[in-house]
Amino acid sequence: MIQNPSPRHIAGLSSLLVALFSSVVVYFFTDDVASIFLNLVVTFLSSYLLFNYLLKQFIYRKIKLIYKNIHRFKTQSSSVTQVLENHNQDPIEEVSKEVMDWMKENRREINQLKEQASYRREFLGNVSHELKTPIQSIQGYIHTLLDGALEDKKVNRVFLNKASKGVDRLVELVEDLTSIAEFESNAVNLDFQKFDIVVLINEVFEIVEQQALNKNVSLKIKKQSPKSYMVWADRNKIRQVLINLIVNAIKYGKKKGFVLIGLYDMDKNLLLEVADDGEGIAKEHLPRLFERFYRTDKGRSRNEGGSGLGLSIAKHIMEAHRQTINVRSTVGEGSTFGITLKKA
Repeated sequence: MIQNPSPRHIAGLSSLLVALFSSVVVYFFTDDVASIFLNLVVTFLSSYLLFNYLLKQFIYRKIKLIYKNIHRFKTQSSSVTQVLENHNQDPIEEVSKEVMDWMKENRREINQLKEQASYRREFLGNVSHELKTPIQSIQGYIHTLLDGALEDKKVNRVFLNKASKGVDRLVELVEDLTSIAEFESNAVNLDFQKFDIVVLINEVFEIVEQQALNKNVSLKIKKQSPKSYMVWADRNKIRQVLINLIVNAIKYGKKKGFVLIGLYDMDKNLLLEVADDGEGIAKEHLPRLFERFYRTDKGRSRNEGGSGLGLSIAKHIMEAHRQTINVRSTVGEGSTFGITLKKA
């Protein structure tokens, strides 16, 4: 059996069958071997020319047209005709290969679309839940005040303060969602400048100092790290990333624990690591840690506060810098988040 037969193979086989059948018919009318042989040759040649012509004109031309359309659809190339005219392979084999590749690619795209649809459903569910919690809280306190608690001086200010915190959380959520939308639409313009990352780390330590004191957590830079290190980045955005990483380290670290910053020279880049001594993160959570609203421990995470978008925003900021952010963690020992920055 011939695999991937060409037009000549098909025409030859078909012509041979027709010629043999014709010779058998002639044999019944005459015993002249020369006549039978002549009929065999003439029938074979005429059938071969006819079949070969028909195959090329009415079948292969259409197959080539299909091949051309598939190729144009996949590549949007204007040189497809030249490719088809110059290729030496069998057109049916080419079409078969193209169709199989196209089917595989479509299957991959369908699987990706299914994953994205699932991700969208999960994201919308998370957004609804995250927004519903502060809205219900605000609604409850305001209705209670309107129902008479507003006149009770013992609780009116308490309820107003709690409603105010709910509004603050709602504003934080909306601002973080807006930030992510801007990064994903490439609407953020980074203000690159040369600055000392060690100075910025100390500034962030001052910003989060009260949170660290509340848990009796010490904030330190590794002794072997340089006292000064110039980098090239958007200072405000990197401050945002550092605040997020250090606040998370404080939240999920141990009481009376530590947050340790390490700086490491990586040729053209600087590696900055933020380590804590907390419970650590299970291995199955690590691949999804930078997704929006993803929480390893939903109840505890919400009690700790935050929008659940901080790590996602940090990832977007580092990607906008064309740099990396990563995490490694051991359960029971702590977690270490690392970012890279271009050296100035």
